[in-house]
Amino acid sequence: MPVSPPVCDFGWRAPDFALPGTDGRTWRLAEVAGERGTLVMFICNHCPYVQAVLDRIIRDAQDLQALGVGVVAISSNDAAAYPADGFDEMTALAAERALPFPYLHDESQQVARAYGAACTPDFFGFDAGLGLQYRGRLDASRKEAGPPDLRRDLFEAMKQVAETGKGPAEQVPSMGCSIKWKDA
Repeated sequence: MPVSPPVCDFGWRAPDFALPGTDGRTWRLAEVAGERGTLVMFICNHCPYVQAVLDRIIRDAQDLQALGVGVVAISSNDAAAYPADGFDEMTALAAERALPFPYLHDESQQVARAYGAACTPDFFGFDAGLGLQYRGRLDASRKEAGPPDLRRDLFEAMKQVAETGKGPAEQVPSMGCSIKWKDA
């Protein structure tokens, strides 16, 4: 059953993190933050919603990086229950797809909880001061990629953030698979 995150809580501060990346480094928020904004994405390997739009995520990440927006992806799913989301599989995906952003593993799920991540994909767009300005969808795609001429909601919103420091007042929530939480 698809899940949608809550609407944007404008100005909410990005929680810091220190997570291992598929490149062998440990990354902190300050190291991925961009001069004109930061996009933190919660994704995973197995989710059909992510798989359907991964090419568009890569495209938009590259276009946003060119505008001074830092980009990072985090996988927080329970890899014991979903082996396709394990660190080795994440590393293989990052290499195979030449991800242009750090792909980090949140094994403890503490970062996903701190952000209030609800689904994959879940996009958190921050201004240069790391205040939340966007919590919406990539575009109107769902489990299948929509037509190539869909409005690029995430890109347009983060371009606006990079240029003005403010996100759009109207935002359509993302939709995807629920974060796969570990048993308590």
